[in-house]
Amino acid sequence: MGARNETLGSVSGVPLEPGRFVLITIEDEGTGIPPEHLERIFDPYFTTKQTGSGLGLATVHSIIQKHGGHITAVSPPGNGTTFTLYLPASTGTPVHGAQLDDREPPRGTGHILVMDDDPGIRKMASRQLERLGYRTTAAQDGKEAITLYQRSMEKGEPFSAVILDLTIPGGMGGKEAVLELLALDPGAVVLVASGYANDPVVAHCTGYGFIGAVPKPFTLKELGQALSAALKK
Repeated sequence: MGARNETLGSVSGVPLEPGRFVLITIEDEGTGIPPEHLERIFDPYFTTKQTGSGLGLATVHSIIQKHGGHITAVSPPGNGTTFTLYLPASTGTPVHGAQLDDREPPRGTGHILVMDDDPGIRKMASRQLERLGYRTTAAQDGKEAITLYQRSMEKGEPFSAVILDLTIPGGMGGKEAVLELLALDPGAVVLVASGYANDPVVAHCTGYGFIGAVPKPFTLKELGQALSAALKK
């Protein structure tokens, strides 16, 4: 792994505007990626693993593009894989400690339902929410989220808000689940979480029934702010 400053000209061969970038390389020593798979590794849902979702590298690609960068992969047969990341270099003045926004993220109370097919993300989000003062329950897909929400209503202990992952390979995702949740409870407070900021459902989330959106991966502050704003509406 390495990093260096790189200035791209008009004939760099990289699909980026000329300018200053930070170039990061990440290498492994595995068996490499077959040529027929290499050209598809950034495609959503493409995976060669039986238990994979095919969203890991697609999410990385989306995040880097969102920040005006680019990622490539080279994998000679039997010689591992090298990923190269181009990220725009900052032209701003460094922010010193006294200027940093060190305000605590907004805290809250209530019971939050988190739905995501990735166990690691469910665990991380639950921990973050608990740090912010909330109680949490997790679901792995839209159907389980709907069942849990309905049970909470029957007990007279409805969830304060729901955070739904937008895409669930082979299962019900947030776009479908929010409609069923609103049919159960027209006053449900539902946010969408996704690593695809340019997805029309995320960009225009209120038109699909969501009250707000939180980008993945999200920080503690971003999660706290998104929930605080949603619960005040």
